[in-house]
Amino acid sequence: MPVTKPRAELSKAREQGYYSIGKAAELSGITPKMIRHYESMELIPKASRTAGDYRVYSAADIHTLRFIRRARGLGFSMDEIGTLLGLWRNQRRASEQVKRLALKHIAELDHKIAELQSMRAALAELADHCHGDDRPECPILADLAGMSLSE
Repeated sequence: MPVTKPRAELSKAREQGYYSIGKAAELSGITPKMIRHYESMELIPKASRTAGDYRVYSAADIHTLRFIRRARGLGFSMDEIGTLLGLWRNQRRASEQVKRLALKHIAELDHKIAELQSMRAALAELADHCHGDDRPECPILADLAGMSLSE
């Protein structure tokens, strides 16, 4: 039996509308490693395989990967993305469910933003009190060590 060359096999898959994992990564903006990870998490279906066992992806898979990338860019967790994908795939879903999830995520982001602003203000205050010169006294390090400079 003749050995099928990988390039010829992948070329045939491309003709049938499939993409190699490298091309899928390029088209979706997601690394091959993360594509395999999302597949293992069942966020995308198991990839079709060529006779040589190469993963190949359809245009629908690429679309799903782009959805995942955008959702990750908005800070959704992997569990939330799984839920969003389920809602996206269900044409009978109520948009109310999607909005509820988005509003919950906005509230979480607002909480994180408030925490970050608080950290920034505390650090700015410490930096304002640091002389930043040749002296060894540093209120930033003293605060991190949990002591005041007068101790």
